[in-house]
Amino acid sequence: MRKIILLSAILFLPFFSEAKNVWAFLTYSTFNSPEGPYIETYLTVAGNSVKYMKKENGKFQATVNVLMTFKQNAVIKAFKKYELNSPEIDDTTKNTYEFLDEQRFLVPNGTYDFELQLADKNNPGKSNPFTQPVTVNFPEAKPSFSGIQLVESYSKSETLKAITKSGFDIVPYVYSYYPPKDNRMIFYCELYNMDKILVPGQKFILSYFLESYENQMKFNDFARVKTETAKPVNVVLAEFNIENLASGNYNLIVEARDQKNEVVASQKLFIQRSNPNAQLSYDEMFTSPSTHTFAEKITNIDSLKEYISSTFPVSSGLERAYVKNALKSADLLKLQDYFYGFWQRREKANPEHAWLLYKEQVKKVQYNFGTRIKKGYQTDRGRVYLEYGPPNTRSQQYSEPNTYPYEIWQYYTLKETQRNKKFVFYAPDMVTSDFFLLHSDAIGETNNPSWRIVLSGRTYAPIDLQDTQSINTWGGLSSDYWDLPN
Repeated sequence: MRKIILLSAILFLPFFSEAKNVWAFLTYSTFNSPEGPYIETYLTVAGNSVKYMKKENGKFQATVNVLMTFKQNAVIKAFKKYELNSPEIDDTTKNTYEFLDEQRFLVPNGTYDFELQLADKNNPGKSNPFTQPVTVNFPEAKPSFSGIQLVESYSKSETLKAITKSGFDIVPYVYSYYPPKDNRMIFYCELYNMDKILVPGQKFILSYFLESYENQMKFNDFARVKTETAKPVNVVLAEFNIENLASGNYNLIVEARDQKNEVVASQKLFIQRSNPNAQLSYDEMFTSPSTHTFAEKITNIDSLKEYISSTFPVSSGLERAYVKNALKSADLLKLQDYFYGFWQRREKANPEHAWLLYKEQVKKVQYNFGTRIKKGYQTDRGRVYLEYGPPNTRSQQYSEPNTYPYEIWQYYTLKETQRNKKFVFYAPDMVTSDFFLLHSDAIGETNNPSWRIVLSGRTYAPIDLQDTQSINTWGGLSSDYWDLPN
């Protein structure tokens, strides 16, 4: 079965459901149509997480009860309640597959509280709802993109189906994570209203590319540009060969530019790639030699290696791959060139200034989070501090009677687009000062729906390992700190 991870993203929100034993993963995209805007949901259920019942024909089938609602100010604006059936199988031990469901909800522009509830019909239990805000915004006279839908496969449509768009039957790729065995990234989106700002039939520039999530560095090997004719709806169905895309976090971006080369519409989607066997090219990182720069003045190779190692928390996937693979063998000049290029990519006008500011932060995390066996930047708290800056609130609890020592950090704004994100760190060995990241709701970070269970594992061993709620323990404040950090 494909590895399932938990992420969150703007206009593309994956999350788990753990209603009783149901393991599911859901994403969505928003689109426009002549009938009005709509939200399209893609739900996949792990076949080995549900109970099967024998049917009259001798085959076995599982059924999941699904309830999706979209609310505004507690008023239901759209909903669907239905049964999702698995494929019929002959042997319940051969259930290591996933079954997919796609739904569309016609809703006006606005922000909604989207709520999902799942329950195994054949294994009743408590169903915990999952809620997330969803925004639909398609201006009438202004160019805009739909959400970006990742695609498993597509084919020319013979008849109109639920998965048909723009003459294609599109099977969604429900995850935003690409494991090593996947070498293609296919995506679909729609661009609306370019004919409203251009003369019908006039040309414009359409581009799509990958950039590093950490530093927004564009990768030329994964960038395409083409000329399109302005229409009411311009369709983008494209793909990248990601065989040599380094492991890391990325943004997939689509842009429309007018004849003045000004961006008039754009859309972004967060993705992750795992690819330890990629044949990587580092040429883009060595376009600026370090001659007559601050990096050339660093002549102690051991000091330079340490400086480069300290940049790991704020490095892109490609940069991290270079540090891992080339740091031991590269000569002084090569390391100087890399170090200078690293900081020039982040502050072109004054890369030395960027390095000196960061160096001060490295000293802070060493003082606050360094241990006897780890540098501060090598710890989880140090990495988060260097990548995102100091938290707005930091709740520390080291002496609760029934939990491991823990901290909960809250950021009011993260990466300029994420709001109210939190990080839970804990020290399971109860001895060292090294706190590990247990859970976060930020994009690309470790997400553990059972974090409360793990945190209370000092005294509490739950029977259901897929449970997400621990028992109430005397003196336990972790839920309060999560809801209202101080």
